[in-house]
Amino acid sequence: MRISTNTRSVDLDPRDPQFVQDPYAAYETIRPQCPAFKWEQYGHWCFLAHDDVNALLRDRRFGRQILHVASREELGWPEPAGHLKVFTEHEQHSLLELEPPVHTRLRGLISRAFLSRQVERLRPRITSLCNELIDDIESHDEVDLLTAYATPIPIIIICELLGAPVAMGEQFLAWSHDHVAMYMARRDRAVEDKAVAAVTAFSDYMRSLIRQRRGQPGDDLLSALIRAESEDGKLSEDELVTTAILILNAGHEATVHAMGNGIKTLLERGITTGIGAGHIEETMRFDAPLHMFTRYALEDLEWNGLRLRKGEIVGLMLGAANRDPARFADAASFQAARDPNPHVSFGAGIHFCIGAPLARLEMEVAMPLLFARLPHLKMTKAPRYRDAYHFHGLEELRVSAQR
Repeated sequence: MRISTNTRSVDLDPRDPQFVQDPYAAYETIRPQCPAFKWEQYGHWCFLAHDDVNALLRDRRFGRQILHVASREELGWPEPAGHLKVFTEHEQHSLLELEPPVHTRLRGLISRAFLSRQVERLRPRITSLCNELIDDIESHDEVDLLTAYATPIPIIIICELLGAPVAMGEQFLAWSHDHVAMYMARRDRAVEDKAVAAVTAFSDYMRSLIRQRRGQPGDDLLSALIRAESEDGKLSEDELVTTAILILNAGHEATVHAMGNGIKTLLERGITTGIGAGHIEETMRFDAPLHMFTRYALEDLEWNGLRLRKGEIVGLMLGAANRDPARFADAASFQAARDPNPHVSFGAGIHFCIGAPLARLEMEVAMPLLFARLPHLKMTKAPRYRDAYHFHGLEELRVSAQR
């Protein structure tokens, strides 16, 4: 890593093994010299300070899309590559990539299912599922806790919530992994082709499931979205398909790694009893599953002396903001009693994670129950993080529950 305070730039390969395994060390080196820096490998400005990240997430002068206020010609952008047409057309209907008023309409339709009081009804089902999975873990000498526990919980729950067959879970995971690889540092043409194939197959499947639900509606989120689609054109079929896929992707991807990172953190510190909501929130702060979220500047503006042009991308460093000593006392230490704990792992502003209540509930049930039932749980192999920046999660978490 090379830092230039003159140009406020950093030369840091996001695939460097040392960085992948411990990005926090790099953040702590960069922050005092350049709390806002141009990351050469990405070509855009990044912000490490909690105050900046929190404010930028909420500032409506920044957005997830730009082509609603500027043309490609104005921005100097070429037309999208032909081989990505399917992918880009799919993404243009994604809640994650939209701004008001379209974002407001879509989020309003979806958010009803993720209100805390609605999500709380899932507690008994999540508890039952966790117990079933722990029963199986107990019968093995050693397991990968990611595949045996952290992954099936959110994928099964989100399938059931959406009304999709749980038997399709493995296929959904495969499509999802190929899809989200488009946002990782290792993206190349092979990754792009796999993402396009995944989006195509995923969309075709969801359209067939939607046809079934239209004929036989049920008490599930997909049926509710279909009903919304028929009410004065509130939701088009393309929006419905993209939304269903987003819910499946977002409903498990971050939760799997938040849970894996959190269990690893607790095991490393010998914290196996008395685990409560404070522990869960602190694991989210301490080792977040997403480390960068990007925004476009929607107009020419100045941010703390830094001039940004309309269309410029800014990187909001969530993992770094969560470890900012200016906001968190003794930020590099794990403190379950930390209060308040204003971590930004779920984002903020209009793009605050819509599934946060569900993710919190799954973790607040799954993690204490795991340690309560498996008091001798221990890691059998030093865990390593995946080469998947700016996502941040483990390759595997090998554990034994035996004495």
